[in-house]
Amino acid sequence: MHHTALARKHRPRQFNELVGQQHVSATIRSAVEGGRVAHAYLFCGPRGVGKTTAARLLAMALNCESTQDGEPCGTCRSCQRIWAGQASLDVVEIDAASHRGVDDARDLRERAMYAPSGEDRFKVYIVDEAHMLTREAWNALLKILEEPPPRVIFVFATTEPHKIRHTAAPVLSRCQRFDFRRVSVAEIVARLREVMDREEIEAEEAALLSIARRAEGGVRDALSLLDQVLSLGRSVEADEVRRMLGLVDEERYIEFMEAVARRDRAAVFPFVQALLDDGHDASEFVRGLAETLRALLILRADPESRTLDILPESRQRFLDLAARFEEVDLLRLLVAVTDFESRGGLGRGGHERVQLEVLLLRLAAMDSSVELEALLRAAGSAGEKPEERHSGADAGHGGGARGGEARPAAEARPPAEARPAGRGAGSRSAGPRPVSRDAGSRREIQGSSRPPAGGRAGAPEGGPATVVATKLGSLRELWKTSLSVAKAQGGQALALRGVRPVRLDGRTLVLEVPPGLRADLEAFLSDGARSGWLREALAERLGSNPDEFSICLEESGKSERLTARTSRKQRVEEMVALDPALREAVEKLDLTLKERPGG
Repeated sequence: MHHTALARKHRPRQFNELVGQQHVSATIRSAVEGGRVAHAYLFCGPRGVGKTTAARLLAMALNCESTQDGEPCGTCRSCQRIWAGQASLDVVEIDAASHRGVDDARDLRERAMYAPSGEDRFKVYIVDEAHMLTREAWNALLKILEEPPPRVIFVFATTEPHKIRHTAAPVLSRCQRFDFRRVSVAEIVARLREVMDREEIEAEEAALLSIARRAEGGVRDALSLLDQVLSLGRSVEADEVRRMLGLVDEERYIEFMEAVARRDRAAVFPFVQALLDDGHDASEFVRGLAETLRALLILRADPESRTLDILPESRQRFLDLAARFEEVDLLRLLVAVTDFESRGGLGRGGHERVQLEVLLLRLAAMDSSVELEALLRAAGSAGEKPEERHSGADAGHGGGARGGEARPAAEARPPAEARPAGRGAGSRSAGPRPVSRDAGSRREIQGSSRPPAGGRAGAPEGGPATVVATKLGSLRELWKTSLSVAKAQGGQALALRGVRPVRLDGRTLVLEVPPGLRADLEAFLSDGARSGWLREALAERLGSNPDEFSICLEESGKSERLTARTSRKQRVEEMVALDPALREAVEKLDLTLKERPGG
């Protein structure tokens, strides 16, 4: 018994039956109705989305015996022959993959010179896989594409238009280009449901959804997969579809993501063992994992989103699972999986089991991110006793720290020198963590967040190596202003390039100088006419006498190339140094702060 494939049997017969390509079908239908059909078209897009079908529909509409509103009837003899791809005097389909040479192009050009079979008919040449034509073949067609004979239409279909641009760029200006898009999962499911109703076959919604996802935007691929499933019997069930197509059950992805939420790395090994023992393909699991993470990320960002392709009965489970993650953590997990796939995934080096286990272990062990605002709140609560928390709140209403009033306990800790430096039991929150860039820089941002009562700003108690964070922040702001002033004065910014204030030793400001620039800066500072304004401005900001104020230079231990990564690292270090509450959180909770890329 002869069987016709569903992809051929249910090929659209009118423009309004094209799935997901309304922007193309509406334009071409209007052109046919208004008599404004171009002499050459270029149809671009992925495979199986309707490029060749649209070309046939255009040929049918131009040669139909009873066209209405630009639509072919689909039932007349001419439409039937063109729709079935049978031989026709006026419609010729050419596969450029096997007819790509200059001789084939010349033959096509000569055949195009003959008039159509009737005065009311058009000759349509459909060239599929047009990117396979050679440069010489395109050159042979250029003239006829620019000045074609009357009632001759060329339609080129390709999945790789960039190759035509590289091989024969002049062709693009001679054609009207239409870009076909991938069809959404919802549209493919609706099309499959329509086909099943015509075939009078029962099909589960979950089964059709799995087929539509696997088709990756191609209607023809979806119909071919449906044909494959129907070879088992006269019903389409979700379990049969997953078994035949090698798809991983949704329950397994939920199981793994729950293990990730628990940070249960030990669960990875039995999970992978069970996955492979059941015959699932590791690459298919990784691809489905990326889709699962995407769905969770969308639901975490917008719980009411209706753009997801998941079953209604599974939506609540995904919502509950998404609520256990921060949005930024789901993004990091998704980036890790997509990076793994982009580098070749499981297709390189063999040992698929080990590679999959390593990937899943990385996901399960990935640290969670903590928003800075929540971190500061947690640090403030952890560092205050109940009575201190109350008095700190009263002081916050009475005035800020700059006004001299009491500050919260998280900002009023004793100097770092008075605390034990060990890291034994209970010492995690006792000793400060250095936030130095490297060993040679000798930077330590420690100490009290404000000078002791009655002490001078330039000489805080606690030793000459103690740095007042608020003063250092003011100095850095002043330093930025100094650079702009020096640039305006002409030529002086070069000597100050790369210099940073790192600490205050009594009335001496210590500046960190990049290697090789110390001599230039010493010459600049020794010249009172050039640098006097800088010394006076710094002394005034510190409340010191300019005659008693001095500047000391300290060369960094090694030269570090400034990159985006090191720049972000320096910004994080400075943020910890200048914010007492954040520094308190880092010391108490033993945290490592990282700046988000691009944020």
